[in-house]
Amino acid sequence: MTRTQTEPAAKRAKAQRREIKLLSFNIQAGSSIEAYRQYLTRGWQNFLNHAGKRRNLDAIGKLATDFDLVALQEADAGSLRSGFVNQVHHLAESAGFEYWSHQPNRPVAKLAYPSNGLLSRLEPSAVLDHKLPGRIPGRGVLEVRFGRERDGLRVLIAHLSLTARARLSQLHYIADVVGKHPHVILMGDLNCTVESNELKSLFSRCTLRAPESPPSTFPSWQPRLAIDHILLSDGLEPKVFEALPLLVSDHLPLAVTVCLPETCRL
Repeated sequence: MTRTQTEPAAKRAKAQRREIKLLSFNIQAGSSIEAYRQYLTRGWQNFLNHAGKRRNLDAIGKLATDFDLVALQEADAGSLRSGFVNQVHHLAESAGFEYWSHQPNRPVAKLAYPSNGLLSRLEPSAVLDHKLPGRIPGRGVLEVRFGRERDGLRVLIAHLSLTARARLSQLHYIADVVGKHPHVILMGDLNCTVESNELKSLFSRCTLRAPESPPSTFPSWQPRLAIDHILLSDGLEPKVFEALPLLVSDHLPLAVTVCLPETCRL
């Protein structure tokens, strides 16, 4: 028996598809930090696994279930500190995402293997691995495309360097990737604020824009800096940006709902 939608139901489904809920989160490989001194006292968590990391991942997975696209930074791709578990894959399964992509970055022996990742409820049409410039190689941009080349959606996930000079070079590279494409989202820990020269240079070179007052996300226990970003091209309309109060990392997760124009076809 074939089931068909009634016209109102079909219209509702179409309307729902015009909005997507986004989350970007530097999860620090599941290690929770609640004060600056704990970077020293809990420094061992950067290289060893413990039960608290699984509890933190469970909390992240529970949060992720409410979103359509979840960008992850500092997820471990499978090393000693994660119990040799690919954390992007683990979160995709625990949060019920059918599609997931990850980009391993610079491994530290077998102790740590940081990566970028994307959990998606939409089926990608392509996944690209971009290598970012830098004095120390290893960082990258994960690009996941949805729909056709001309009018589809491109989602980029990045975790940029700590120095301004390296970030400037990396953001110039990202600007070239974005180009003039009308439907682009860049999510990640960019380690700089919208007032920085690096991001100002990015905005002058491509279609990406930032909200007027992005919420502070770092440090998670007393947020003062807005260094985690969801940047949208001009044609994408955001609703309220929110930093969510989930204290399982040294960053807070950043969320926004985005309205897609009719010209964006997934």
